[in-house]
This record gives sequence, C-alpha cells and structure tokens, in this order.
Amino acid sequence: MQPDAPAVRRRVVIVGAGFGGLAAARRLMHANVEVTLVDRMNHHLFQPLLYQVAAGGLSPSDCASPIRPALKGSPNVTVLMAEVTDVDAEHRQVVLDRGERLDYDSLIVACGAQTSYFGNDQWEEVTCGLKTLEDAVDFRQRFYAAFEAAERTDDPDERAEWLTFVVVGGGPTGVEVAGELALTARGIAGHFRRSDPSRARVILLDAGDRLVSAFSEKLSKKVADQLASLGVTVREGARATEIDSRGVTIEVAGASERINARTVIWAAGVRAVPLTDAVARATGAKTDRAGRIEINPDLTLPGHPEITVIGDVASLAGSGGKPLPGLATVAIQQAHHAAKAIAEGKPGASTPFRYFDKGALAVVGRGRAVCEIRGLQLWGRPAFFTYLGVHLYYLGGEAGRRLDVLIKWIGARFGQRQSALIEHQLDRVERAPPPAQAVR
Repeated sequence: MQPDAPAVRRRVVIVGAGFGGLAAARRLMHANVEVTLVDRMNHHLFQPLLYQVAAGGLSPSDCASPIRPALKGSPNVTVLMAEVTDVDAEHRQVVLDRGERLDYDSLIVACGAQTSYFGNDQWEEVTCGLKTLEDAVDFRQRFYAAFEAAERTDDPDERAEWLTFVVVGGGPTGVEVAGELALTARGIAGHFRRSDPSRARVILLDAGDRLVSAFSEKLSKKVADQLASLGVTVREGARATEIDSRGVTIEVAGASERINARTVIWAAGVRAVPLTDAVARATGAKTDRAGRIEINPDLTLPGHPEITVIGDVASLAGSGGKPLPGLATVAIQQAHHAAKAIAEGKPGASTPFRYFDKGALAVVGRGRAVCEIRGLQLWGRPAFFTYLGVHLYYLGGEAGRRLDVLIKWIGARFGQRQSALIEHQLDRVERAPPPAQAVR
C-alpha cells in the first residue's frame, strides 16, 4: 500500500513589507501555509521617524531595518526583493518585474502609498518629499546645503531665500517637519560666521482652516501655538498654486501671494501606488479619488474572497462613515484580521473588520506634542512622552535597537546631530536653476 502523499501547503503571497504586510507575515510564521513576502526593498521602513532622518537627528539605518531578521525562525516564509507589476486574478498569480509568476491561494495586497501632487507632478522636481528613505536623505542634504549656500553668498536677498523653508501641508507630517526644522536651525546657529541660521524662516502652509484637522479644535490650536513658540509661521487657508525653484505662489482669500524660498517641502497628500490600478483591472474592483481600492467589510475584494487589500491602498469606511485613516495601527489590525482567517484554512476573512481606534499622536518638536486617546486629550510633555513610548514600541528590529535609537534621540535633543552631512557637492543638491522670469 502506497503511503499518502504529503499534503501541499496553501500558498500565501503578501505584496509589501510595510506595517501591514510585515504584521501579516509574522502572524502566519507558524501557520500551515507557505508565505512569500515581496517588496521592492529588503528593509522595513519606519516612516514616522523619517522627519528625524531629514533633520539629521537620526541616521537612515535608525528608521530602516532588514526584513529577513524580523522573520527569522520562520522556515515557511520566503522574502523576495522584487516588484509586483501585475496580477492575474483568473490564474491566481502575481507577475514580478522580471516576468516571473508566483502562484497564490491567498493574496494580501499591502503595497502602501506614494506622494501625491494633486495633478501637479512637475512640482516633484522642485520640492522635497518625505515618503521614502531616499526622500529623507535628499531632504537632509538640501536642508543643510541651504545653510552652506547662505554662508557663501554676499547677496542679502539670495541669503534670505536660502534661509526660508516652506512646508506645504498642515497634517501630522507637515507639523512634525516644520517644528523640527525650526529647532534644528536654532541649534546650529553658532556654527556659521557670515550668516545666522537662527534667523531662518520656517513657513507652514495649510489649505484648510486649521492644522491637523483629524484632532479636536482645541488640540489644533495647541499645535499652532506650539509651532508659533518655535518661531514657525503658520498660514492657514493658504493653497499652493505654483511651485518653482525659487519659491511658492499661494492663494489666500482669493488673492495671490508669492513666497521666495529655495527649499520647499511637500507634505500635502498621498495616493495609492500604481499597482492598485493593475489589481482593480484584474478584479473589476473600484477605486476612489486617491486610487485606493474599495473593499468589502471583511477586507476582501468583491467576487474574490482570496484577495485581501489592507493599509494605505484600501478604502473602507469606519464607524463614522469616513474612510479609515492611513495609519500603521489600521494596517496592523487589518493584517491580523486577515492572517487569522488564512491560518484557519480560509482564503481570506469572511467576517467584518472592526477597527479599534487607539487614538492619534502628532509631535511638534522636542518636548511638544498632542495626543488624543478615546476622549483623553494631552499636550506638551505628557503627550510627547506618550508619542515617544508608542513609537519605540512599534519600532521593532534587532535586540537593542530601541535603546540605541532612544539614546540617539536624546543626543539630538541636546544638539548632537547624527548625520548632518552633505554627501554631494552643492551643485548636485541645489534644485533646478531659477526660471528666466522668476519673481524676486
């Protein structure tokens, strides 16, 4: 009598190693499935700390950790550094950038978001984004190069342009960046002789009527007050209409205004990555204005219970009727919901996902933050230490990494910049030459 052939394990493909994808892979580490985790990079990026890398407070390695060590001890998980370019829903395959095809029984799409310029893609060439590790390093080099260029010029108008930094977008990222830039400029003031970084202008533009609108009006005002205490100029109701290498044109109350600045940071919006279009075409799913895929309450796609979409690329209404925010906590909880069902032998979850709102945090500067947790509102140092604790908890990585980052974070608090380096010549980090008819 022939022995029974070993059962073939079900194949799970996870696209993206962000918070959601990595959480799903970890949850399936000991399940009776074969998992393939695909990401364009071989590291997991802790995006909440990118602004610290941009300001030189932390090194790039402090907010990026290799994926494979995070999944050690899991022989059923394979990590591939590749890009998924298409999905063949009929044959249950994903297509990689070199043409390879991976079969799946369950597919989890967690490929994240990218910067959105709201149809003005030409602004990408003359602004600094803050979505990837490369963005943060480029940002850091342009930021410190601006002070070097200000030190070098004898033209007071040109020096003023180099010492003016405009941040577009009044959400948590824009607030974090503006506060940190103001603090950093103040901290390096004694390093220069011909120019004074402490006179640098940091201008935060927000098209809405108040900053960090996801928070209560009370906390929004606290944020604005804390930024003002750092010397940041907050312009609410200011919509950017044109950006070039010499500054920003804004519209305020129907009037046009020009701000001359050599460094413009874009923190105003994100949209789903292009892969979502391929998923939508392959499955007939709908997408919203931000390119996110509209999903069932259980996180699967209509007509495709084997395809789960989570995180920044998923559009799902929460308890208040608004789409769930693009937060790490949302992606992680969605990953656990889907992975639990897959581990139990299902193609994907079949019960509605319920998001447990753990609150919202935004840091304004060292010792300054706001926090809203289920009705409890905190600001100042209590909120900052809450922010610090939460981020260190989710940081993860190798043993001792949290302590290492904490020590560097404390060092940055006392002016010890970890990577205030310009790795290229100035002509390589300055933005494009000014247009022929730039407004002075």
